[in-house]
Amino acid sequence: HGHILDTSMGLGYTAIEAAKDADQVTTIEVEPVVEEIASINPWSRDLFINPKIKRMIADSSILLPEFEEATFSAIIHDPPVLSLAGDLYGLEYYQQLFRVLNSNGKLFHYIGDPHSHSGRNVTRGVVERLYRAGFNNVRRKPRAFGVVAHK
Repeated sequence: HGHILDTSMGLGYTAIEAAKDADQVTTIEVEPVVEEIASINPWSRDLFINPKIKRMIADSSILLPEFEEATFSAIIHDPPVLSLAGDLYGLEYYQQLFRVLNSNGKLFHYIGDPHSHSGRNVTRGVVERLYRAGFNNVRRKPRAFGVVAHK
């Protein structure tokens, strides 16, 4: 519910699903070609016609500081793998997510297979940095391949 931030649009499935219950969804995609692909994907159609979804083409790490504090009631963060987008797993990025989340907000951070060697290591680092960024009640959600954190 409320205003949801989807930090990595991709084909838009997350934003489309979130818009079913949210008042508004802001979804960000860094690659214009991904938006172009979504525009011809029939399963992404709602991304372009649902008035509750606002698409933005930008680097979310650059765009986040432009949002006002406490703008979003929830954040869904499903970044590319760490090796491709390390800045989206960094403390400074998490501090910006914390800043734009409202006081009762929740963050879901998709990480990947928590049972793989790299998944365990990435999860451990993510949890540590989320706490350092100010989040509390950071919980691993292995069945969802991610973690949930509260502000």
